[in-house]
Amino acid sequence: MPTFDRITLNPMQMGGRPCVRGLRVTVSLIVGMLGAGRSRADILKAYPYLEDEDISQALAYAAWRLEEREVELATA
Repeated sequence: MPTFDRITLNPMQMGGRPCVRGLRVTVSLIVGMLGAGRSRADILKAYPYLEDEDISQALAYAAWRLEEREVELATA
């Protein structure tokens, strides 16, 4: 499993969704903004407490999660 030191999971914050460095900025927000055509510079301007590496790691985390498969186990 890759290490994502900037991605935090806290069931008491943002409904347990993955966030950046414990901030109330979710991975999905960052990916969604990029998908909508916003640039990294736009995101950093809108959220000045973020760093470029936060965006990179959010993308890497999202890609990793998409590669992960859940397999349902048969119950007896």
